[in-house]
Amino acid sequence: MGYDSGWMKRVFILLAAGFLLFVPQAAVWAGELQLQGLIDEALKASPEIQASRAKALASTYRVPQTMSLPDPMVMAGYQNVGTNRLTFNEAADSQFVFSASQQFFFPGKRALKGEAATKEAESLSASSKAVRLRTIATIKELYYDLFLAHQSMDLVREKGLLLRKIEDAALARYASGGGMQQDVLMAQTEKYMLLEREEMLKQRIKTLEAALNSTVGRDQAVPLDRPVSPVFVPYPKTLPDLIAAAYENSPEVKSREKMVASLDAKVRVAEREYYPDITVTGNYGLKGQAYEDMWSLSTTVNIPLYYTTKQRPAVHEAEASLSGAKNELQTVRLQLSSAIQENYALMQTTERLMELYRQGLNKKIHQDFQAALASYATGKTDALTVISRIKTITEIETSYWGQLVEREKALARLEALTGGTDSRTEDELQ
Repeated sequence: MGYDSGWMKRVFILLAAGFLLFVPQAAVWAGELQLQGLIDEALKASPEIQASRAKALASTYRVPQTMSLPDPMVMAGYQNVGTNRLTFNEAADSQFVFSASQQFFFPGKRALKGEAATKEAESLSASSKAVRLRTIATIKELYYDLFLAHQSMDLVREKGLLLRKIEDAALARYASGGGMQQDVLMAQTEKYMLLEREEMLKQRIKTLEAALNSTVGRDQAVPLDRPVSPVFVPYPKTLPDLIAAAYENSPEVKSREKMVASLDAKVRVAEREYYPDITVTGNYGLKGQAYEDMWSLSTTVNIPLYYTTKQRPAVHEAEASLSGAKNELQTVRLQLSSAIQENYALMQTTERLMELYRQGLNKKIHQDFQAALASYATGKTDALTVISRIKTITEIETSYWGQLVEREKALARLEALTGGTDSRTEDELQ
């Protein structure tokens, strides 16, 4: 069957224009959503960060409390001889009595209690930083997922433009008797499937925006601009370097280490409870003008007589808590090492796949598509072949961006695990 060269030329122009539209372009947006701005806002507004910071701050006020002496005791009274009348200034034993007493801990107890409270406060401060790092990592993951959703939307719309061009070309060929109705229906079916995919992506974007707003600490659904495209930057650190950095800088590890130190001090405090405390009491007796006043000074020592049911079990309790904290520290280190290895392997895998898409498959599928496009324009192939090439290109490009996002998310988790995301102190964040 012969073909009219005029409509064939129009078909080829339509398809070529559609292909140019399909090539990713730098989109123009009203604004860009900056990642650092979200992080800075979360550090000030996130309820979870604020709660952990408040707990850490509250623990610092516990230190002077634990080191303080018990409140002094004062007493005022009157002593009378007989019950029929007041005998003050008439009987030698009648007097107003005043006393004051103060308990003093056995030497070393106060310092050990202060040490235990200080280490516990430092543990909570490290936990607060861990919450901060986890929140930053979560924001980054949601940010990159939101970018991927927008990028997928672009690919879907670009594919839709190309399918509409193919639909127009199929209609033109069918109207001239050079094509089949099946090509038209196939292109229309693919177009409607894209509309479904687009609606799903719109819902995905709304869900991610809500999650991101919530994590940042916004109490209402604020529409967000499009995230900035992540830039691939080679990662210089090796796996042993990351694990070593995590053991040294991870706030999770530091929190457990400080808790071990606190419980170690509490063991020593419990052991000191075997030693008695001393209470010093001063008394003064006011007898009036007829008799000389009296005074006395006394000391009281508590005897830890019931140490088998009190002090000794307290030491065993403190030692058991210390043992548990040491095992928790080791567990955290093992989990940290495992998580770092997992994310490091994921990062390497995504980099290899990205290189494969960028250097190999991506070039080949575009060449294959252009060949199929030219064949369809001249009537040497059918629409199914061209549509399949379009789907392949979309899948490959979606996979490429997906791998880039997964790499950035793995990097965000690695930064949080190694304690390298945010080095600001609590005072700098106030």
